[in-house]
Amino acid sequence: MPWHDSIVLLPMPRRLQRRTGTSAAAPQVVVDPAIAKPQGYRLSISSDRVQIIGHDAHGVFYGRQTLAQLRRQFGDTLPCVEIEDWPDFAVRGLLLDISRDKVPTMHTLLGIVDWLAELKVNQLQLYTEHTFAYRGHEGVWRDADPMTGEQIRQLDAYCQTRFIDLVPNQNSLGHMHRWLRHARYLPLAEAPEGSDRPDGSRCAGPFSLCPTDPRSLDLLADLYSQLLPNFSSKLFNVGCDETFDIGQGRSRDQCQARGVATVYLDFLKKVRELASAHARQMMFWADVILHHAKQITQIPPGAIALNWGYEADHPFDAEAGLLRQSGVPFYVCPGTSSWCSIAGRTDNMLANQRIAAEAGLKHGALGHLNTDWGDFGHLQYWPMSFAGIAAGAAMSWCLQANRDLPLAQALDVQVFCDQAAVSGKLACELGNVYRAVGRAAPNRSVLFDILVPSAARNDPMQGITREGLDAAEAAIDNAIKPLRQSQMQRADAELIRGEFANAAAMLKHACRKGRWKLGAKDSTGDMAAELERIIRVHRDCWLARNRPGGLEQSAARLADNLAEYR
Repeated sequence: MPWHDSIVLLPMPRRLQRRTGTSAAAPQVVVDPAIAKPQGYRLSISSDRVQIIGHDAHGVFYGRQTLAQLRRQFGDTLPCVEIEDWPDFAVRGLLLDISRDKVPTMHTLLGIVDWLAELKVNQLQLYTEHTFAYRGHEGVWRDADPMTGEQIRQLDAYCQTRFIDLVPNQNSLGHMHRWLRHARYLPLAEAPEGSDRPDGSRCAGPFSLCPTDPRSLDLLADLYSQLLPNFSSKLFNVGCDETFDIGQGRSRDQCQARGVATVYLDFLKKVRELASAHARQMMFWADVILHHAKQITQIPPGAIALNWGYEADHPFDAEAGLLRQSGVPFYVCPGTSSWCSIAGRTDNMLANQRIAAEAGLKHGALGHLNTDWGDFGHLQYWPMSFAGIAAGAAMSWCLQANRDLPLAQALDVQVFCDQAAVSGKLACELGNVYRAVGRAAPNRSVLFDILVPSAARNDPMQGITREGLDAAEAAIDNAIKPLRQSQMQRADAELIRGEFANAAAMLKHACRKGRWKLGAKDSTGDMAAELERIIRVHRDCWLARNRPGGLEQSAARLADNLAEYR
């Protein structure tokens, strides 16, 4: 029996007409370039025929994915429909962070690829700082359980069968601290003793390569020569974001004489030459150059700027407009809002995805790259990103049809496969607990900063009240209460229930810790015992989907609280 009377697809197609009757016919498949647009298809289901006509092979594949979703909802007796569909963005991608402690197992990665293909996502990037097994650099990745060349080649081949472009990714200037903290690489650092961040806080150790040291490029040349041959993609994301320390250290004199933007662009041009030597088109994060608008036209020709921003009010429209006026090809890059939150920030995510898609369509973006980061221990479990990944895929496929997607219902039918219609609402509501505290924080939730002291750059208790923490805990209880009523038809259903439960336990512990910080007379012994149970479950949840490397570093983020309790 169908779970709902209405047809629920993810993403919803731009044109869907339901007719009376049902069908159990086998599908007929045709390729006709006159149908729809590139990657588009027409799916016709009548009482005696099921036909998929694709504009191209991609379109046929996506028509099959829609048919599979209809079968998931309605079984073998399909409703008679006429669907015509094609994407808004030619490129619809997802970036997964595999460098903030958590590297998924190959089994997990292959499952992710299957799901992305069903969502009609056609690009995947694995964000890398140090988690590729580079020969001669074992000291950097030894305990991280990195991806190997063989594994990348296996994943790349799997992606190709599902029309997904697996794009290599290696940060190449900023975010190199996992390299620079080793004595061998420290001489390449811009600011070996640390630097000041734009928000006024202090970065205690080295962060970026020195852009004026030729040895930085020598290192990158070695890394690229090992990484890139494992990928079939002609694109390459070199990162180069958040280089706030450039000009504070060894490149200071040149930055003062020539300007920080010029020094940055000179380095970017040399990196582009390294990528070109491997016949790759360079992609890079656009944040640095957007702060130097007068020099945007000096971006290396052909390089694709990745315009990222993760808040509900990020100025995508202005930034995308500037890139377009400057003749720079670009993607818009919103996020799932799952990182630094434990359970996500649902409302922020939905608004962020909408404005990114709107700006991208308005200003002619080449693509839409959704991002799922793992800052400060990657403490969000995989299901906490389902809502953000699904919403990003839907809005990048067709914004008009999915702007107001009934997300909880779509998650239940097509992701959680929950016949009790519990899990989708639970995920969305648990993801909105961040709002109940009464104080918002950019790119994170306040409860996360209370729970993870090493993440907070300012006092996380500033402006926090007992009433706000009580309201947040009540919201957590209300969201998680129906969990055991879920009827997920997935092989990992019990694991998902455990992941939701422990996420809720983390959030509730943050509320309890916050009250304690405000003077509540809680037993610190009880608090320590509670947190130790949370950490034990965290280890189990982690190992169910991910490699052991990085787990101890992640767990340590939580265990830092124990020193306060004892």
